[in-house]
Amino acid sequence: MLFRLSGALLCAALALNAHANPAKPGGDTTTDKTGGNAFSMPAVNLSFEKRLDFSVGNSFFRNPWVTAPATTDARDGLGPLLNTNACQGCHIKDGRGHPPHTKSDNAVSMLVRLSIPSNGSPEQQEWLKLHGVINEPTYGGQLQDMAIPGATPEGKVNITYQTHQVSLSDGTRVALRQPSLSITKLGYGDLHPDTLFSSRIAPPMIGLGLLEAIDETDLLVRDNPDGTGISGRANRVWNNKANTTVLGRFGWKAGQPSLRQQNASAFAGDMGITSSLFLADDCTAAQKCDNYPNGGKLEVSEDILDAVTFYSQHLAVPARRGLDNPDVIAGEQLFLALGCSGCHTPSYTTGQHDSPALSRQKIYPYTDLLLHDMGEGLADNRPEFLASGREWRTPPLWGLGYAAEVAGVTEASYLHDGRASTLLEAILWHGGEAEPAKQSVIAMGSSERAQLIAFLESL
Repeated sequence: MLFRLSGALLCAALALNAHANPAKPGGDTTTDKTGGNAFSMPAVNLSFEKRLDFSVGNSFFRNPWVTAPATTDARDGLGPLLNTNACQGCHIKDGRGHPPHTKSDNAVSMLVRLSIPSNGSPEQQEWLKLHGVINEPTYGGQLQDMAIPGATPEGKVNITYQTHQVSLSDGTRVALRQPSLSITKLGYGDLHPDTLFSSRIAPPMIGLGLLEAIDETDLLVRDNPDGTGISGRANRVWNNKANTTVLGRFGWKAGQPSLRQQNASAFAGDMGITSSLFLADDCTAAQKCDNYPNGGKLEVSEDILDAVTFYSQHLAVPARRGLDNPDVIAGEQLFLALGCSGCHTPSYTTGQHDSPALSRQKIYPYTDLLLHDMGEGLADNRPEFLASGREWRTPPLWGLGYAAEVAGVTEASYLHDGRASTLLEAILWHGGEAEPAKQSVIAMGSSERAQLIAFLESL
């Protein structure tokens, strides 16, 4: 059967459509670059001097870090336990990561978070306030499957899949991959028997500074945790610099408050590199990391952390394509009528930011940056600050049509763990608050589904 827009839904869609189909989703920062490097361009409205700052940050983001001591003392201190030796190793061409392709691959651009349930003690409650999770006691908060020479990797990440079929109304059958995680070759003994795992691919880097520049009040107006149907919830996380709890914006569960802290956390967890915000890496006492060389107390200087943060704030969003395509226009009306914009909020105007390039920009990220219950199928069953094991932050959709192109593959990896290889698969994994919308997609005719996908690929 065909999915038809009712008159009321169509009017609502057209009303919301008044600000739709923007050619420049990143406002004046938007780049016209296409192809494999579409995610690696600086904000177009940066001055010449600020473009130099962008290039400096790009160097520290892209080039490998090395073990200490080294002649390149600005980029030493790697390890001893790590997932990659460069930020670009996870964020491929500043785009999204992927699960390991073969059994012999390191996970690299997919991380595995580790934690255990809280026992409710006052000490653990205080730790939860600051860190959001209770780390696994031997392996810490993240599994590192690589190590510097002489050190032992924590383990080997293995992903296998079972498939199940979903039948659509027109008889089309779609195979969905259900990932199964196992950790082998453990380097430091057994994991805690109650260990909670969460596999997460690296997300795209574009437009992050614009998301940071959205006024908190514009996000919290949609914070409705006790509502019915779609009820977004703000995560509240610890800001290491301000020493207080604030709104979370970044990470798959909105577990980090700012790009600076997100970057510092990645340096510590992914590469074993310390900074003023994370004075220790993810090593535990059982791993005796003090036996290995380090690059000093602050292996990432304040200047380098500033440079990498500036770079990550000013990666431009590419311009949309196919705006005049009738299928794209019809697909957007379907997107709105389905209620997808209840989580994937189309647009904001950014507030005043330290960077003039990011200030007062009309942007179209298609996210509310809030937590939503996505159902049991996508649940990792691992809480993080206020986020439950079924909740995920709404990911931005801008740049979606470039995902495979940037990754240099025919099919990209979608959702938090990369299980979906097509946008239709990603939609069919939606549950929880998105269950009604998913069922409407299942009921659609093939032409309407194609229009919906055409819209998403235009972003």
